[in-house]
Amino acid sequence: MPLIAPPLALYVHMPWCVKKCPYCDFNSHGLRGEPPYATYVDMLLADLDADRADFGDALGDRPIVSVFFGGGTPSLFAPELIERFLDGAHARLPFVDHCEITLETNPGTVEHGRFDGYLAAGVNRISFGIQSFDDDKLKRLGRIHSATEAEAAVKSAQDAGFDNINLDLMYALPEQTLPGALHDVDRAIALQPTHISHYQLTLEPNTAFAAHPPPLPDDDEAWAMQEACETRLAEAGYAQYEISAYASANRQCQHNLNYWRFGDYLGIGAGAHGKVTDALRNQVWRRWKTRHPNAYLDAAGGPGRIGGHAAVATDELPFEYMLNALRLIHGVPAEDFPARTGLPLERIATPLAAGRHKGWLDDIPGRLVTTPLGQRFLNDVIASFLD
Repeated sequence: MPLIAPPLALYVHMPWCVKKCPYCDFNSHGLRGEPPYATYVDMLLADLDADRADFGDALGDRPIVSVFFGGGTPSLFAPELIERFLDGAHARLPFVDHCEITLETNPGTVEHGRFDGYLAAGVNRISFGIQSFDDDKLKRLGRIHSATEAEAAVKSAQDAGFDNINLDLMYALPEQTLPGALHDVDRAIALQPTHISHYQLTLEPNTAFAAHPPPLPDDDEAWAMQEACETRLAEAGYAQYEISAYASANRQCQHNLNYWRFGDYLGIGAGAHGKVTDALRNQVWRRWKTRHPNAYLDAAGGPGRIGGHAAVATDELPFEYMLNALRLIHGVPAEDFPARTGLPLERIATPLAAGRHKGWLDDIPGRLVTTPLGQRFLNDVIASFLD
């Protein structure tokens, strides 16, 4: 079946942070001296130029539907550098009108003047990595801000004119109780953001927490926190649209929705991952960039910037697709599966039937969607689509 090229987004990775958190497995590097911020922006644009040339007609004339600056801590970059990149990217690629442009922000690395600058640069969505409003929990998580500083940063962004703000919160923190988890959610709701990401702390390999695990709530306690916080968020008007994402009306994160719908995205920057559908050749490509910032900078937009490049094998496409789509609370249209993978629905008939029999998947004609039971056992549901 022919592939249909999906929407195209742009992910930009900023690899430096003030201090590496013990739970973090992202490609982030604590500061040791002053990073070459301006040179890095130049290399981002060189990387973008090279990717455009490499993918050629696979990109076609598709406009960029969203931009996401992730990290690391993108707010370490001054507003004029963010503006330089956005101006350069816009000169190279078309952007949709009112393109969502998100900047991840550490509450400990910005002040009011910078928020004014980011807004003027073209950023229209801010995502704060708050994680908790409990100072003890923040200290144990290795965060560099306090609860008071987090609240002040959010209010500063609102005063500067940002009206689309996400707050990242974690639950099941070291020795956290159910009242403590609810208190964090209540503090977040009081700030009236448009979006809240609420996800469980997990011990990822090759992190300090994995090597020296802190005392965490057990699975039953974590599930109780998730259910209670979900209810509290719903009561405050935040509708859950993905396993860990809640939004007020019409404020879902468009960039993440594109990921979950198996859309395309160019990944620019050290360690960034991208996905591009070549509809002309009926192939889906994954590309990732070399991880270390120094090696990335040394590559200067040349072939050395690429850490890997591979076609997604046909027998891996069902799993890759479901890994994203089934995270959405309301699922996806069944017709999207053949459009995004080039495979007929019959290819996944057996795991679909098994999932419905187990009560993991809803039997809704024309739709692929998990039940509440399926959401609780999502890893098992997704694994069933492995060939």
